[in-house]
Formats: sequence, structure tokens, C-alpha cells
Amino acid sequence: MNIRLYIWTGLFFLQGCVDVLDIQEITNDEGNSLLVIEAILTDEIKNQLVYLSRSDIRSDLERDTTYIPFLTPGLRPRDTVNVESGATVNLLANDGREFAFTETRDGLYQSDEVFGLQMGAEYQLEIVLDNGNEYISQSVQVEGKASIDNIYAERTVSENGVDGVSIYVDSSPTEGTTEKYRYSYVETYKVVAPSWVPQEFRLTDYSLCPESPYTLEVVRKEIQNQVCYNSVDSNTVIQTSTLNNSTNNVDRFMVRFIGQDNFIISQRYSILIKQFVQSQESYAFYETLRKFSGSESLFSQIQPGELSANITRKDGTEERVLGWVEAVSVSEQRLFFDFDDFFPDEELPDYPFNCNPLSVPERILGCNEFGTVVQLIQGCPPGAIEGIDGNFYNFFDFYTPGVSPIGCEGETTYVVVPSICGDCRFLGNNQVPDFWLEE
Repeated sequence: MNIRLYIWTGLFFLQGCVDVLDIQEITNDEGNSLLVIEAILTDEIKNQLVYLSRSDIRSDLERDTTYIPFLTPGLRPRDTVNVESGATVNLLANDGREFAFTETRDGLYQSDEVFGLQMGAEYQLEIVLDNGNEYISQSVQVEGKASIDNIYAERTVSENGVDGVSIYVDSSPTEGTTEKYRYSYVETYKVVAPSWVPQEFRLTDYSLCPESPYTLEVVRKEIQNQVCYNSVDSNTVIQTSTLNNSTNNVDRFMVRFIGQDNFIISQRYSILIKQFVQSQESYAFYETLRKFSGSESLFSQIQPGELSANITRKDGTEERVLGWVEAVSVSEQRLFFDFDDFFPDEELPDYPFNCNPLSVPERILGCNEFGTVVQLIQGCPPGAIEGIDGNFYNFFDFYTPGVSPIGCEGETTYVVVPSICGDCRFLGNNQVPDFWLEE
């Protein structure tokens, strides 16, 4: 397929000239893919991070995949990024300091020491790929600092008439130029498995073909898997400007809206909001990126659009690069709330999966004398054995005639539910986050 990519040849806010490049047959090979650089360098005292990868025309299968309860975990389709490994990465400051980065996992480079960018200093990112190609960024610097004064949530109705919760930010400048702001967030929510019971199946010595004696028991659970916590990063570009305001304060800027029927607020919810004070160039880049794809994490997917980078080949060789090297100051704050805080005495949002119990026999498959799998009982979903072996059933109850739901016409032994309904670990982590507060 032919894909046409539009690249800005000058800074967005200056010339506005656009060159149209025909990129023929963009594939997953390094020869045709573009280098992607993602580097948000901050004034936080921490190990700074740089991500290197290659552009890719594949769609994001992970985000678009729907959970299928009868598909064994680990076999679901997952999109992968073509990472760029083996590079040498250094950050150079104009006062002579140099910060080395080491590849800690494929495509992720972490500074060897903790440090934060200093106001007034200029920095350049230098990258040498495994093939010897050298790249250098334009000089970047932290241009201003601002502090989040408050984040708060209110029950509101969206422009589309959806009842829900809006989360707002108030902020004030503390130093330098602070007209351009970008926000990201990590939201963490409690997951309570709706069909959890304190017992579970234990299957040992099972083999379908060849058959072997096996043991199936119902035992008390030894692992807490009723309550979990899931964290999700924001994936959209959220920006605001105070250029036309009477002050550079950010007042009542809405960072997130969550509908009342959204499962993530059905129990307890927390959001950590980060505020980045940007340069004009960075603001323009992310604004173009927002129009280009609607996501700050889609550099790996080549789509038609107008996008450039502030990093080039060191030897002057013409090569198109995607991504951005950014120097920002950061302020952050966390908020907690419960569903009842805004919707008292109202029904909780529905669990996002069908958790109806189903009665099943112990097994429906067997192995004949020729070593071929055969179905022992017709008209039934997978039996308990097959479901446990595939990790898509959880024990719910023993079958009681006239009381339990009927799942098939054959011999019935157990009542089961999809594992995602009885084990919260399918949707989160059963360890309580260090920052979590219940009140």
C-alpha cells in the first residue's frame, strides 16, 4: 500500500510551509520505517526516560480486542511496537554536564542517574543507533513552572446530555513563562469480582490425549482475588493555553469526564493528574498530534497527517524522524472519590461482562483408542475439566436440580462462571497500591 505522509519543514508556529512526501510501501522493515523518538524530560528528580521505536502501519489490536471468556489468556491478539534497541543515548547540557542513558528493556532508555532539568539551562539529546547513524535534537529548556493548586470533581451533565463526573484543575504560575499547559493522568479504580466465592477448583494430573487419571477438587482459596486495582494511563492530548486570559492562572479546566454508567467508578476511584508547562513549540507539536491521531501514543502507526520532529541526523543527511524531545516542569496532585459521593442511593454501573452462572458436567471431551479427541456429551459448553484447563471457568457452586441454572441436557455437576467474573485479577492487580486510601 502507498501511504502519503505530510511533514512540516519548519517550526509549526513560524513558516507553516508543508512538504508532501510520498513514502512508498511502508512496511515493518527498518529500511522503510521511520525512527520514532519520545522523550519528555522534566524538572522532577528521577531517572529520565527516552523511548525509541520504528513506525508501523499495523492497527492497535490490544486496544480494539474484546475479551472472549473462552479464549485462553495469553493467546489473545496483541499489538507490539517495533522497538529500536542497541542505541547509545546521552543528554548534553550547555554547562558541560552530560547524562548517559542505558537500555533497561527493549527500546526503553533510562538515565544512569537521577536528575531534574534546571531552569535557565539548555539541553540536547544525542542518539547513536546500532547501525551508526547519529541524531541530535534542537536545544530545549524548561521555560516556566506552575503549581497545581487544586483538583476536584463535580457531578455534571456533558454536552451530549450524559450524566457523570467532571474532574477539574486549578493552577497558578510560580516562575518563568507559563502560557502553555499539557495534562496527563493515571486513573486507578477498585475492581470487585461480582461472582466471587471463597472456593476454587484444583485440577491435578490432567491430560486429555493420552488420557490419564486426574483429580478434581473444590478447595478453599489461598489467594485473595475478590478485590483488585487497575491503573490506566490517559491516551489523549489534553492542552490549554492562558495566552488570552487576564492572568496565567488555569481556572476550572476540565481534564476528565466520566459517565455515570462507566464501570471504573462503580467502587472507589482515584486519579493522579500531571501538569506540564510547555514551550510554544511543544504545544504546537502536541496540538498537531491531537488533530493528527487523537492520541499521544500513536507514533508507531503511520497515518496521513502533518507531523515533524525536533531531532535530525547529525551529519546533515536528510531523514524524516517522528516524535518530539520536550523539556517541561511538572506538578501533580491526586484525587479520590466513591460512586456514592455523587450518586447516592443509585444503582452501581453494570459489570462490563456477562456473569450469568452456567451449569456444566465435569467433562465433555474424551480420547478414543486411536488417540483422537471425541465429544462424550452433545449440546454442552466446555465441561469443568476443559474450562479449568483453559483457565476460563471459575467454580461458583455445586449443581442443585431445580435450583441451579441449566447449561445443557447432559449430566451436570458444577455451576461455573467466566473466570473474569470470579477472579478480579483478570481486570487488575490484587495488591493494594502504596498510595491507596479508603477514606
